[in-house]
Amino acid sequence: MSKPLSIAVAGLGTVGGGLLKLLSDNAEVVAARAGRPITVGAVSARDRNRDRGLPLSSLRWYDDPVALAADPGTDVVVEAIGGSEGPARALVEAALRAGKPVVTANKALLAVHGAQIAELAEARGVPLAFEAAVAGGIPAIKALREGLAANRISRVAGILNGTCNYILTVMREEKREFAEVLAAAQALGYAEADPAFDIDGVDAAHKLAILAALAFGRPVDFSAVHVEGIREVSALDIALAGELGYRIKLLGLAARTPSGISARVHPCMVPVGAPIARVDGVYNAVVAEGDQCGRIMLEGRGAGAGPTASAVAADLIDLARGRVTPVWGAAAGALDAAPAVPMERHVGAYYLRLMVLDRPGVIADVTGILRDHAISMEAMLQRGRAPGEVVPVVLTTHDCEEASMRAALARISALDSVLERPALIRIEPL
Repeated sequence: MSKPLSIAVAGLGTVGGGLLKLLSDNAEVVAARAGRPITVGAVSARDRNRDRGLPLSSLRWYDDPVALAADPGTDVVVEAIGGSEGPARALVEAALRAGKPVVTANKALLAVHGAQIAELAEARGVPLAFEAAVAGGIPAIKALREGLAANRISRVAGILNGTCNYILTVMREEKREFAEVLAAAQALGYAEADPAFDIDGVDAAHKLAILAALAFGRPVDFSAVHVEGIREVSALDIALAGELGYRIKLLGLAARTPSGISARVHPCMVPVGAPIARVDGVYNAVVAEGDQCGRIMLEGRGAGAGPTASAVAADLIDLARGRVTPVWGAAAGALDAAPAVPMERHVGAYYLRLMVLDRPGVIADVTGILRDHAISMEAMLQRGRAPGEVVPVVLTTHDCEEASMRAALARISALDSVLERPALIRIEPL
């Protein structure tokens, strides 16, 4: 075998610690597939004295992670710190400037600064690999950038956050409300103490921005992603979705349209018969549609030490073998400049739940507003009568433009018979 590939790992939390364990446990398998051993020579983390279950005394320790970029015995730098700014960004940029390949699991960094970092990597002629940044152990990056390289991709979508998928699954199966299930998920370690990035859709949007860049061969553009989370999804909406033949999932969806590229993250109603509707718990799924391959779906664990370390190690094996691909699948000069399509121009079907006073004329008022905005109603669901009481009324629509629906919703919300803010969920026929 050739000379070992010596790596430096910054960050020894879930990802970095998982990688050290994988490279120790599966050393023979990794060496056989890489054509040479992959060894850890240097590390950096915040707490030098913490017991991580692995011997670190023989490794070169750096208190400053950015200093790993200048470590003379390091061939590849692995960034597992996380975050779009601070030492993670500084380390990646310093390593690339020093001519050292970088492997990162940092979706926030790539989503926010990926265009500039990719330009730096290309200018220096240095590989930047990031399989672990999206969907954990699912090889979504390789599938889009390499496996489907000969296809024109029309759409990429997926369940990209296991925390949200777990919460929505438990809400459906146990008929419990969001806040209660979130608290339980935090107690089990499935949700962070501050879960905002997950439940507000930001984590999924970071990943979607990366997938969209790869799918459509364009620079990453996180600012163009429309983002909504799951805080407003209620147990009632989940139950009503079931009656209508749907399940509610937080999806990331990006598509090439005649006007440009649309990218959005929000709760969706998907038909119960759709394969993605059956992806439950902490699992992730990625769907891609190509002109030659048709539709494919990948499913698996989207987070955790083992799956994420597996993805990092796959990148290291590629580097050990000399397999290098441009960051976004093509050189900067060949990337597409298609514009972003604003959310207001989205066209699709909608679920609308209203809490209204049960009195004559309410439905006529609502349907009149929908008619004024050229929105065609597909179905209506109302359970029983309770004159003078508050009752839920559910409407589903045929395809219409988002701007029209938003304008109609503003007028409906102002009706004195509508007592709560209407719930709006988009219907996606995946």
